[in-house]
Formats: sequence, C-alpha cells, structure tokens
Amino acid sequence: MSSLTIKRWLVKPFVFFTIIFILKSCLAWGVIFGDLLPWKTILTEIPFVWALFCLIERFASKRKLGYYMTVNLLVTAIFFAAIMYFKYYGVIVTYHAAEQVNQVTAVRNSVFSLMDPYYLLIFADIIILGIYFFFNKKGRTYKKDNINRCDHRRNGKLSFSVLFAVSFALCLFNILPNKASMNEIKKAQEMGILNYEAYTIFAQDKTELVNASEITQDAINKLKGIDPAAVSPLQGAAKGKNLIIIQLESFQSFLMGLKVDGLEITPNLNRLMDDSLYFPNFYQMVGQGNTSDAEFVVNSSYYIPPQGAATMAYVDKDLPSLPKLLQANGYQTATFHTNDVEFWNRGELYSSLGWEQYYDHKFFGDEDAFFFGSSDEVLYRRSAEKLKEMDDSSKPFYAQVISMSAHHPFTIPAEKYQMKLPERYEGTFVGDYIRSQNYADYAFGQFVEELKASGVWDNSLIMVYGDHMGLPIYSLDHDDKELMTEIYGHEYEYSDMLNIPLIIHAGDSLKPQTLEQVGGEIDIMPTAASLLGVSMANNIHFGQDLLSQTYNLLPQRYYLPTGSFISSSGLLIPGNSFEDNTQYKLAAGGKTPAGTEDEYSNALRLRQLSDSYVTQLPDKKTAVE
Repeated sequence: MSSLTIKRWLVKPFVFFTIIFILKSCLAWGVIFGDLLPWKTILTEIPFVWALFCLIERFASKRKLGYYMTVNLLVTAIFFAAIMYFKYYGVIVTYHAAEQVNQVTAVRNSVFSLMDPYYLLIFADIIILGIYFFFNKKGRTYKKDNINRCDHRRNGKLSFSVLFAVSFALCLFNILPNKASMNEIKKAQEMGILNYEAYTIFAQDKTELVNASEITQDAINKLKGIDPAAVSPLQGAAKGKNLIIIQLESFQSFLMGLKVDGLEITPNLNRLMDDSLYFPNFYQMVGQGNTSDAEFVVNSSYYIPPQGAATMAYVDKDLPSLPKLLQANGYQTATFHTNDVEFWNRGELYSSLGWEQYYDHKFFGDEDAFFFGSSDEVLYRRSAEKLKEMDDSSKPFYAQVISMSAHHPFTIPAEKYQMKLPERYEGTFVGDYIRSQNYADYAFGQFVEELKASGVWDNSLIMVYGDHMGLPIYSLDHDDKELMTEIYGHEYEYSDMLNIPLIIHAGDSLKPQTLEQVGGEIDIMPTAASLLGVSMANNIHFGQDLLSQTYNLLPQRYYLPTGSFISSSGLLIPGNSFEDNTQYKLAAGGKTPAGTEDEYSNALRLRQLSDSYVTQLPDKKTAVE
C-alpha cells in the first residue's frame, strides 16, 4: 500500500477517529482495569463507536466532521468521568451520578487531587484539532472536500448499513452474556465501558418489592442469624443518660494505637479507647453519599439505597429513626455539622429522620474555616456550649456531632499541624492523611475536656465511630502502598480499607474491654437503644445489639460489588457469581475466611427486604396529614 493510499485512508474521519478511540479506550482501561491488552478493548469498545460512526455516515449528508467531533467529545467525557470516578469511588460511574453532580463539583479538589497528568492525554486530540481548525480555514475546507470526494454514496451507505448491523450485533454479544454478572467491575470489563453505560440506562434494574406484610423482624433476624432470646447483660446500663454520637470524618481503624517512629497519632482517642468498649472489627456501610449515608444508616438501621445517595433516594419518606425513637422516650434531639445543611440535601434528610434541631453553617459561621466550613476546633467548642444548654434542661438529649476537618484530600493548613512527619511520609497521600487525623484527634481531645469541665461527659453515653474510609486502595500510588504495608505488616486489603473504629463510653456504667465481634454502622441504633433501655420492638431494623450477639452478617453495597458481605466468617466479594468469589480475612481477626453461599443468599435477601420496606414507607406529607 502506497503512502498516498495510507494518507487518503487516514484523512477519512471514520478511520482517523477509530484509531483515536482505540488509544483512548486503552488509556481508560489501563487506569480502571489495569488491562492494557488492545484486543480486549477493540472487541468491547470499538463496536459501540463504530455503530455511532455508521449512523453519521448513513444519515449525515453535511457537517459529518462536526458530528464526528461531537461524538468524540461526548465519548471522551464518558471515559474521563469513568477514570476520575473510579479513582475517587472505586466503582464505574453510571447515569445515576448525574443526580449528585452538584455534590461532586463541591468536592472537586478532592477528585482532581487523584488525577495523574497523563489522564489529560485523553483530551489531546480534541485540543489539537480544535486549535488546527480554528486557525486553519483551509484545513477545514480540505477535510470537507476530502470527505465529499471519497464518499461513494450508494455503495458507501450500503456498506455502512451492513457495518452498523455487525457493530450493533457485537455490542449485544458483549452485553447479553454478561447481564447476570453480580460484580459491576467485572460486568463493565466484559461488556466494555461504553456498552455498560448504555446497558445501565436501558436496563434500569428495578427492585422487586417484597410485600410489606412479609417484612417482619423475625424474618430479618432469621436471615441475620440472630438469637432472639439473647439479652445483653448491659441492657439499660446507660438508662436516663444523654446520648452523644460523634462521627469522625474519614477515620479508619488502623489509626487507633498507631505510632509512627514512636510518635502516637491519636493520643486522645487512644485514651478513650482504653477506658471504653472498643470494637476493632467494625465496618463502614455507606455508598455514594459517604458522610450523609453514614448519618442515614446510623440513625435508621436500614441499608443504603440501590442507586444514589440516601439523601436523594429516601428523603421523601417518613423514616422511623433513632431521633424519633428517643423523642418518644422524652429526649430532645439535635445534630451539628459546620457545612451548609443543603450540602448532600441534608435538610431533607434531617426532616425525614425527625431531628428537632440542626446546627449548620448558619450557626457556626466562617470562623477558622477550611474545606467546607469551620474547623473541628470551632465545631466542638460551639457544640459543647450548646450541649451544656441542653443538659441544663429538664430533658435528656440525643446529639450527633459530625466532624469534617480531616476531609479528603487531607491538606489541612500548615498552622493546624500538630506533628512533624518522618521524611518518608512527607509529600505522600498517606502522610497527609495521618497528619490531618492527628489534628482531628487534637480537636477531639479539646471537646472531651470541654464536656468533662461542664459535667456533660459524666452524664452521657458517648459513641464514637469513623464515617467511612479515608485511603481507598484504588487511589494509592506505589509509595503510599508501601507505607500502608509498613503500617499493617501486610499488603493493604479491602477488609482493612472498610474497617472503621467504634468506641462506646459511659463512665463506670461500662467496664472497659475490647470486643471482637463483627459490627457495622447499621448496628449503632439498636446498640444505643439497648444501652439506654429503650425498646425497639416497634421498629423494623436491620442492625443488631452488638452486646447481645456474637455473629453478624453485613451486606455491602456500592464500594463493593453486588452480593459482597462481611460476616464473622470474613469478607466475601463475588465474581460473576458466588462460585468465583474472593475472600479476605477480617481486619482484626486473622482467621481463614470461610464465607458461605447461604450467607451470600441471605445478604442479597436482606438488601431486598430493606429496599422494599423503605420504598413502601409513607411519604412525609402523607404522614403529616
């Protein structure tokens, strides 16, 4: 083939943009799947773009190049969104994420801190072509003339019609055999990213609702393996006390007791841990809403929704909740967060959960602000003042305090540094994380002292937990992974990543001890109710009292593929089905994982029951009327 013939082919937009998309697909696959095999990319991604190109060639008589450029821009945007979303969340982005675009924009600094410069190569052709055609009118005409001259209309349209049929058939061939796969990452890899995006739009999996009459506490307990006759010896141990739940931003369990070159990272939390009930095998249960999802799960004891954040999916419902339960038992309730209440639609969530008062940016103002609001020092100082006022009233209170300063990307102001990092940690993501959590612990220590000084501490049941992971495996570079291996003594795993602490303190009412049983955020509500001596007999709940049970089953969602679960047997992640699963030891267990197919089936059923129950709850307006 002569060089002139090659040149004539290359100037054809169909050929030119096919080559461009092969390169872009390889870049996206390399980041997301770690797979640089071009044949796999060609078989899964190119039929999709060919189908679009064939439609352009078949029906566009003018401005073909403009249509090609438009497709190029849109598909490039999908690939780039998939890359960045995966780096931040560890999942494949779908159209559902559009519902949270405002929230994602708000954390753009966190998202773009994960971007390697080479990701921008995906836009290189768009920039180059844009500049070329903007300044070279002759070039634009040349392209158009070449397209017209090479367009043998009758034969060309027939050829492109045939190629469209073949490409469409290949798309279906990639999609249909993989529909049943439980693992969304594997599903996207087998279908192709573009086919997977199209599939999620047109499939729109709907939850098959279980009749509300079938969703009983007995049915839930049976699936979870709960012994209904077991009663906690500590039931009512904190009866009549205030309840203060402190949610620590991005706080993982490995920080507890951690020393880096002899320097204690969380001295205040360590002292509290040594004087409290401590659960080292406690796990996050959040989704896309992260912090707001943690607030939902903790205060409702339901699982997060199948798609999107709870603050979007469930806020029209009249949610049975911990605030409502305690109000019915004579408590006043309030929640504290320095960000604006509209962030992640919290205003609606708080209304659905029944909080009597919320204190947000309007209350805390802009004093000592960084990231999304005032610092944790301001949060705790102002909250302590308000809690003292509530404690002085005739009613006990339930307050949830949401910390925020140790937020991704963990680049706190230099004046907030409370420690000097060892040289090997400087300039690393892990180092920034540890330093920000050291500051968060410092601020938390001030809160404890203020509560003790006011007398609130001794009159309260205190529960402290991390809301979600801070160091996703898929966001760490080589140096960060080496540091995590140094910290853990083994390769950083998913069970480590999802592991958050739970500390429960009630002074002399609770004897300090470390409890190895597995727990999750969904268990906080029933555990708190049990300690306060408040019955949950009339509340359907999917958590359990951690002080009365030794076995637990925690279905996971969003950050792990469908069907994943954590139990006393370990962490199980299915492949295309249960049979090709991968299992991990518990973060603080060490036993060989042995998750069973019964646990897998029960976890899926529990999620279905929770989805069905919440979906069939009355709307807030209906409930008021």
